[in-house]
Amino acid sequence: MSIPAYILEQGNGTASLEEFKEVEQRVYREARLLDDEVYEDWFDMMTEDIHYFMPGIETRYRKDKTDQLNDTSRMAYYNDNKEEIKKRLARLDTGTAWSEDPSTRYCHLITNVEVETTNNPDEYLVYSNFLVYRNRVERDEDTLIGSRKDIWRREEGVLKLARRRIVLKQSVLISKNLNVYF
Repeated sequence: MSIPAYILEQGNGTASLEEFKEVEQRVYREARLLDDEVYEDWFDMMTEDIHYFMPGIETRYRKDKTDQLNDTSRMAYYNDNKEEIKKRLARLDTGTAWSEDPSTRYCHLITNVEVETTNNPDEYLVYSNFLVYRNRVERDEDTLIGSRKDIWRREEGVLKLARRRIVLKQSVLISKNLNVYF
């Protein structure tokens, strides 16, 4: 089983109000950039060693203790580093991303933001919930709901996303595609 350390990491204290507001505003800015499809600026918000992970979750009985949330060797919708994210974004400019022409309309709602300090003074453990609404063409609609566990790291004075684990709350993903970032 391959479990990245950040997924198991626990915060060691509540961030100060100033730290909380800075991280919260960064998280909200990220959502706005995604809504406006300003992907170059969103991409610049990531560290070089980003790990962007969204595991596929199976419905299982409580007695089954299989670790579906943290095992990166299992099926995942996203298990990307920065180069893989760059390739996904570059695809939008090729003319072959048929599901994005015409473009999708997005709305990211981020809530329940919690910010904790970590053993690294330049990193914050950030929990949040999201609702992402998508609409394309006339009638295709998706509402995706879930939670995130992030590590935001300060590099050269700027907070950047270093790690993200996304957990969708739908038991079955019924979207026709997954051309969305969370």
